[in-house]
Amino acid sequence: MISNQIIKKTIDDLHQITRVDFSVAEPDGTVIASTLNEPEDMAEAVRLFSASQADSQEIKGCHFFKVFDEGVLTYVLMTKGSGESVHVMGKVAASEIESLITAYKERYDRNTFIQNLILDNMLRVDIYNRARKLHIDIEKPRVVYVIQIKDDDNNSSVEILRGIFDTNGKDFITAVDETSLIFVQELEEGAGEKETMQTANMICDMLNTEAMTSVRVASGTVANDIQQVSRSYKEARTALNAGMIFYPERRAYSYEKLGIGRLIYQLPENLCELFINEVFTNEKPDTLDEETLNTINKFFENSLNVSETARQLYVHRNTLVYRLEKLQKTTGLDIRNFDDALTFRIALMITSYLNYIKSGKTV
Repeated sequence: MISNQIIKKTIDDLHQITRVDFSVAEPDGTVIASTLNEPEDMAEAVRLFSASQADSQEIKGCHFFKVFDEGVLTYVLMTKGSGESVHVMGKVAASEIESLITAYKERYDRNTFIQNLILDNMLRVDIYNRARKLHIDIEKPRVVYVIQIKDDDNNSSVEILRGIFDTNGKDFITAVDETSLIFVQELEEGAGEKETMQTANMICDMLNTEAMTSVRVASGTVANDIQQVSRSYKEARTALNAGMIFYPERRAYSYEKLGIGRLIYQLPENLCELFINEVFTNEKPDTLDEETLNTINKFFENSLNVSETARQLYVHRNTLVYRLEKLQKTTGLDIRNFDDALTFRIALMITSYLNYIKSGKTV
């Protein structure tokens, strides 16, 4: 059902244009919106009008109009004043509210369809039939974004996103819980991972600026058929979870660019623990001090370049070599060697994954 706030804004806008005062009441006489500061008590008149056969009527210097939703009386609109112009403005306002009811109901039906689609709550034949009834193109390329919002109240974020994307009826934005939004975007032909990551980063920047909230955004792969939207959603969810574990410094993730993190995320916990115990017989990666971990990460960032890493760490080259040799003695791995560096990098990621699981968070 359309909200009272939407109805209030609608009649306020009409009042600004026409200078006519409007009030909207439920059939039982309860006024839900009015442009008057102190609307006259017309509850009894509204109830009598609601019970009558007339669709419009003039009572006590007011024009009354019935507003229907698929043939069911939903609201009674009242305009203050007499004369043909006031009557016409009342008919226009009643028609506008009926159109809003239809539009919001269609949006609700579409959002419900998308929610059931991504959660695999529909049979294949039902997907196609329902999409046609809702005038949703079946074969357009689409991608699903999962947007995790730090704050519990995501209403403002929904409205901001709808103001940017949900303007043509082709994109869908819906909430799945208190801290997550789903954005299903219709793409141009030929669009791919590059375009979806640009959109993901734009969403992060936009919500950070306008909603003043910290978000993470993950995208799945392109779905070329309406039925594949569910797959894209699962991929986006995986990208979000895996990205938070392995790349916590980032804010936007793509399922196609998770790299080895995607593989590790799908490994069973016991296999990960077996790998760590086999590779590190003495000191484990999670027991290393912060300075050593910072040195290792900076060394990896610079593609195992000793000189560049030393420069960025503001240490002498020999100091860095000493640290790497000390690491080799404690772990048995010389990360100046590509194979050992790869093993160490995987071990760090697996350690992050195991710590994430043991923290009790949902993965």
